[in-house]
Amino acid sequence: MVGLIVRDPGSISEPSPWRLSVAPMMDWTDRHCRYFHRLLSRHALLYTEMMTTGALIHGDVPRHLDFNGEENPVALQLGGSEPAELAHCAKLGQQWGYDEINLNCGCPSERVQRGSFGACLMAEPQLVADCVKAMVDVVSIPVTVKHRIGIDKSESYEFVRDFVGAVSDAGCKVFAVHARNAWLKGLSPKENREVPPLRYELVHRLKRDFPHLVIAVNGGITTGDQVTQQLTHVDGVMIGREAYHNPWWLAQWDADFFGDAQREISRESVEEEMTHYMVREAATHGTPWSAIARHMLGLRNGLPGARRWRQVWSDHKLKALHPSAVMALAHESVVAVIS
Repeated sequence: MVGLIVRDPGSISEPSPWRLSVAPMMDWTDRHCRYFHRLLSRHALLYTEMMTTGALIHGDVPRHLDFNGEENPVALQLGGSEPAELAHCAKLGQQWGYDEINLNCGCPSERVQRGSFGACLMAEPQLVADCVKAMVDVVSIPVTVKHRIGIDKSESYEFVRDFVGAVSDAGCKVFAVHARNAWLKGLSPKENREVPPLRYELVHRLKRDFPHLVIAVNGGITTGDQVTQQLTHVDGVMIGREAYHNPWWLAQWDADFFGDAQREISRESVEEEMTHYMVREAATHGTPWSAIARHMLGLRNGLPGARRWRQVWSDHKLKALHPSAVMALAHESVVAVIS
């Protein structure tokens, strides 16, 4: 597996691998979700859910790291704060075929804080630098960092500038920056995605101050026009919940942002491909189709009959049916609504 290569982000013929990506999202961006997203976009970089070093060191490594070859390019996001443990897990990630190792320095949840990683690591830039160097020393694929623009209510640009400077000196050349502070006390993870104000100008300033680094912006971006506007300032855009809830948008990404010709695909063809995948997963891993279908429930968002279609694919009373039979019922339900 050839790792991602940092290219000129302004080149149309060879756009940066980080030009457009789907953010790591706990409980959402598992391998089934990534398989679905890859059917929609050939080029978008996909991220795993955060994997803790403890889970990989003490748990079932194949269960955590196995993925479908069709998902590439795909990055493994790690959560941890011990350089030696992160180095061990980064090596595992490269051996398993991931294209990038990403360190989580942005998650604000109290559970993650209790593990002394996530956003609270931004207060210890030298520790993050040590973690990055430990990983860079043992893998040949890019080691990247996802972080916030600050922690708690301090709005100092110098804080994030110095963090990026210290970590880049350790060998990190790619930063995915959520353009909000992480409030470590008093807000839930959901509130931390909504309450702290978005300050894109700080991310843009990072790119100006560190022109040799790849800077991707994350947070609150929901339209193609917003992506286009951000790409005039930074090298890449990372999309989170909008990609999950409105996945059909991904079908435009290759043509709009990677210079591909418009693909002739339909929601129905993608749904059919997913039913084939469900059959394969049931045969090889015993995975129930419902564990896979949950990720594609936004596929028909905005179309007549979408609600009824979602209800059929969410109906656990149908779990004994073959996925193709469920798809047929879902289509019948749409026809009944619109006819």
